[in-house]
Amino acid sequence: MSNTFIETREQTPPVADTPEPEPAPENGRRAILRQLRPAILLTLLLTLIAGILYPLATTGVAQALFPSQANGSLVYQNGKVVGSRLIGQYWTQPQYFHGRPSATLNLQGTPAPYQANNSGGSNLGPTNSALTQTVQQRIVALKQENPDVPAGTPIPVDLVTASASGLDPDISVAAAYYQIPRVAKARGMSQVAARALVDQHITGRFLGLFGEPRVNVLDLNLALDAASVAQG
Repeated sequence: MSNTFIETREQTPPVADTPEPEPAPENGRRAILRQLRPAILLTLLLTLIAGILYPLATTGVAQALFPSQANGSLVYQNGKVVGSRLIGQYWTQPQYFHGRPSATLNLQGTPAPYQANNSGGSNLGPTNSALTQTVQQRIVALKQENPDVPAGTPIPVDLVTASASGLDPDISVAAAYYQIPRVAKARGMSQVAARALVDQHITGRFLGLFGEPRVNVLDLNLALDAASVAQG
């Protein structure tokens, strides 16, 4: 007779999961501060470098090496600012050379030439009928302003088209030559003398390669005034 042994194992009741104790509020604040401290320090460091040191360094270098350009290339006459060599002006009197047409608008959206605080062009494409009409009107007005120009003289394109900025301070040499008869007549000077003055104010290509020869309108008109005073 064999004995049968039944193995029994003591069954232990399952233990319910006990939630982990919540961290103390003080420990949570410390963890947040550990994460925020690097971000705050980095923000202050970048503000110091990019917001204070870098602007001061670039301003100092510009003032030391390029003081005129850094201050807007301003032109003074008798101690007063009369303009900038970088921003054109709206010349309308016949005794002055006129600049390139400007399509800038004032802050109310009304056409106002040479608005330096609202630089821009008309954004009209070359096939736009409105642009074609505007150029034709400018051609008519240009011929009326300059009746003594010999017939058949080509019209310089920069005297009847506006630029993308609307603030061009320069005109082409051809545009300056085109206006010589009017300016010379209005000032009672010979066209030869007026042309010689224009030739003295021609700026050549940058490095002899880039751009086109040009004439700064403000500098030329100031030289005209000086020449008239000297003759008078």
